[in-house]
Parts: sequence; C-alpha cells; structure tokens
Amino acid sequence: MRALIISDIHGALEPVLKIEKLAGKADLVICLGDVLYHGPRNDLPSSYNPKAVIPVMNSLSTKIIAVRGNCDAEVDQMVLSFPILSTTALVHIDGYTLTLSHGHIYSESQLPPGAEIFLYGHTHIPVAKKENGIIIFNPGSVSIPKGGYSASYGLYEEGMLSVRRLEDDEIMMAVKLD
Repeated sequence: MRALIISDIHGALEPVLKIEKLAGKADLVICLGDVLYHGPRNDLPSSYNPKAVIPVMNSLSTKIIAVRGNCDAEVDQMVLSFPILSTTALVHIDGYTLTLSHGHIYSESQLPPGAEIFLYGHTHIPVAKKENGIIIFNPGSVSIPKGGYSASYGLYEEGMLSVRRLEDDEIMMAVKLD
C-alpha cells in the first residue's frame, strides 16, 4: 500500500496540480483538511484559485479519505465529491491503524483517545516522530509552509511515514511504524 498524505491546501492550485501527479502512483490519498479556503490568520497563498482546485480534487475522489479542517465548511461539501465533514477518521493500512484529525481539535498535545499512530495537519509544520510509544506525524502544508520549512506532503509506504519536499520529492524527515 502506498498512501499520499496532504494537508492545508488552502485553495492553492499549483501545489494541487503537483499532488494530482503524485496521486497517480498512490493507492490512497489522505487529506487532513483545509482544502479550499485560507482562513483569516493565513496570507493568501500564491496560485490561490479554489474554484480550479475543486475539479482537481474531485478527480481524485475515489482515492481520498479526508477529515474536516478548521477552514472547511458545509458549503465546501456541496462542491466536493468526497466526504470532508468528519473531524476524525481511522484508516487501516498494512495492519496499522492510523488516526486522522486536522489538528484544531486533536493535536500533538491533545491526542485522540486510543491513537497509536496519529496524523494531523493545521500547524503547517512537518513532524515525524515516535514519542511515548505513539507515532506523531504531520505532513506540513502543500501551500503555506511555516517554521522555515518548504511546502511538503507525506507518504506512507512499506511501514514508514516520510515528509517530502513538494518541489523535489526529497525526504525531509521520516519515522518507521514498527
């Protein structure tokens, strides 16, 4: 199983077009929220074009499992052809159970009950670590990276979660699940 992990698109078309190409090699796309809009605390991302992001994301709908971000709303569900309104989800991959959340309700400091592998977004800062026996992973943001990091996405394959730079696919950090 190969899963692409994205978060915090915030309506930016250029990164979504790169994600669309990467998704061709993935069995699953995990979207950790904030798909179309940027919210009042973020600057407008370059290539901001939420109307153009909609058909690209919808073209991946058969592969996407998504959770709701703090910038996602019921009106977004009217134009997206995959569910985005759940605040958490569980994904079973290769015998692992991944707990997904955007990060505004559950986060690294407020883990969801029972999570052993926790994936979240929201902060726009990548994380890949094992702490107190729990895997904590944030792919960063594909559109508005923060903390001095580059735009990034996550990848699960062969028992490993890695954060990769969107521009050149270089591994920035990784954590093994075993």
